Amino acid sequence: MRGWSERIRIRGEDADFDRAVAAVRGAAERIGATQFEVLTAAALAAFAEAGVDVAVVEAGLGGRHDATNVLETRVVVLTNVALEHMDVLGDTREAIAAEKLAVVRPGAVVVLGEPEWQELATENGAVRVELTARSNLALAVAAAEAFLGRPVEPAAAAGVRLPGRLEHRSEHPLEIWDGAHNLAGVGYLLPRLPDRDFVIVASILQDKRPELMLEALSVRGETLVATESANPRSVPAAELADLASAFFRRVELEPDPAAARRLGSELAGPDGALLVTGSLYLLGELSGDD
Repeated sequence: MRGWSERIRIRGEDADFDRAVAAVRGAAERIGATQFEVLTAAALAAFAEAGVDVAVVEAGLGGRHDATNVLETRVVVLTNVALEHMDVLGDTREAIAAEKLAVVRPGAVVVLGEPEWQELATENGAVRVELTARSNLALAVAAAEAFLGRPVEPAAAAGVRLPGRLEHRSEHPLEIWDGAHNLAGVGYLLPRLPDRDFVIVASILQDKRPELMLEALSVRGETLVATESANPRSVPAAELADLASAFFRRVELEPDPAAARRLGSELAGPDGALLVTGSLYLLGELSGDD
């Protein structure tokens, strides 16, 4: 975290996470910004001080009013548009796409995973639009090639494994973690799971249409353990259990994530299958317990 401006600075190798969080919150309160805006400013200041040549920066929410929209971006990537954050971004995919692609600067190259946004990207000033497959690797390769102006070798990414993305944690029981945090993420996950009946451990955020996510997850198992992450937007475990009862034959309530995972493993048994999903916040907390 060194390299932050003097408005928010922590010195020393032993600065702990709690002090960092307190500093960020304090700075945010003093200048009337959100915690995300302060962290973004700190990161960009650190990049500048370190002389970073290229940075891959993800928008926090939408794009038009996001803190990351201060950047003069040469390449913009839009993977897909799903119905989420509708209270802020709009209640149609078209409205959400308009907010996301508002970051396009005149002369930028736009890489799209969905062809329906090509006209919008062009209207916003894209000098060229690259259409590619929706896989993250295909999008990354296209973006790198657009930035560098030459072909790149995708084989370099063959061994890359992302924690919390179809992550196999054990075999007895088969345990898979996936941070599918919205309906689109669940739609991507389900057809890629092994053909097994899963015990599902889930925590879901309130603004992610949890009922629809639960209904979709129920096609891969009859038992759900409802839990909750520490994120304040997490649906309380008891409320999630009530919602799940409409879709699952058996619903167990366990607010503590680690205990919920243990219960799910017991219910699955050594020859069964366990899926932990619904929120990257949940997986982050569980990773800290390992």
